[in-house]
This record gives sequence, structure tokens and C-alpha cells, in this order.
Amino acid sequence: MFIQTESTPNPATLKFLPGQTVLEAGTADFPTAEASDKSPLAARLFGVQGVRGVFFGNDFVTVTKTDDAEWDHIKPAILGAIMEHFQSGQPVMAVDAEHASGHAAHEGEDSEIVGQIKELLDTRVRPAVAQDGGDITFHGFERGVVYLHMQGACAGCPSSTITLKMGIENLLRHYIPEVTEVRPVGV
Repeated sequence: MFIQTESTPNPATLKFLPGQTVLEAGTADFPTAEASDKSPLAARLFGVQGVRGVFFGNDFVTVTKTDDAEWDHIKPAILGAIMEHFQSGQPVMAVDAEHASGHAAHEGEDSEIVGQIKELLDTRVRPAVAQDGGDITFHGFERGVVYLHMQGACAGCPSSTITLKMGIENLLRHYIPEVTEVRPVGV
């Protein structure tokens, strides 16, 4: 098994490509070790000292390191953990785990606008963000402000504010005049 690695715009996060499907559908975000109980792979990765967060996409795993960890020291252990997991035959997610994260539901008078926002996010934003090892999902819309949840490499990325303001905000405002601003939300 050969696992490729790619850098991301977030220097604290690396993208690992195991050359096989990680998740059939959706994404899974494990911002803390405590959240990894639904995934044998995430739990194994959190066993590596210096791992702060884990995120799964269709064909990739992104790992975020702690500030005091050095990639040169922890990358071999992460590669080993990923390889051991896939060779073990264990599932990536526990059987009963619900992992397909996505957009928050929204009902009410703005439902048509929210539908347009979600459509643009799904077709224009999320595929590009997945290339960098992350995901951005709709969290809410209130008085012209779109609230987005950033996951994986996007969470804590130094360039995420620029991505939100210059990229996503401009895109949404161009196509949907009711949108006035885009803001990130925490978990």
C-alpha cells in the first residue's frame, strides 16, 4: 500500500491519500480525540502523539497537528497508523456511526434563498475545498448573513478568512443579492 501526502493551505494540516475509498458518502470530522469513538481509524490516528484533529473525505484523510509537533517526527507514525488500519480490515467508521455531515436544515421564509446558497456551496465551493483536504457546510442564514462551518484543513487555516471573504462571500453575493456577508461558526 502506497499512501501519498499533499500539503494544504493550512501548515498545521496534511492530506493523506491512501489510494482507496475512505468514506462512501459525506465527510466525517473529529476535532478532538473524544469525538473519535465512532471511528476505529480516527481513534488509531489520535493515538499518535501530536495529532490534534482528523477529517475524512471520500478518498482522503486530513490530519491536523498540535502546535508543538513537527511533521518530520509525526508523519511516519501517521502513515503507519493509516496503513495498519486499512490492512487490518476494520471499518473506517463504526457500523452504527452516522457520519455524512452536511448542511444544516433551514425552514422558513428564506428557504428559497438557502436552497440557492446550498446549491452554490455544493457545486462551486465544496469540490474546491475538498482538494485542499477540508469541507465547508451551511450552518445558517439570518438577515443577509450566511454562517458556514469549516472542517478539516479549513478549520484554523490562516487563509480561511481570505477564502471566506474574498472567495465565498463574493461568489454568493454575485449570484444571490440577499446575501450581504459570510461568517464562520465554531462546532
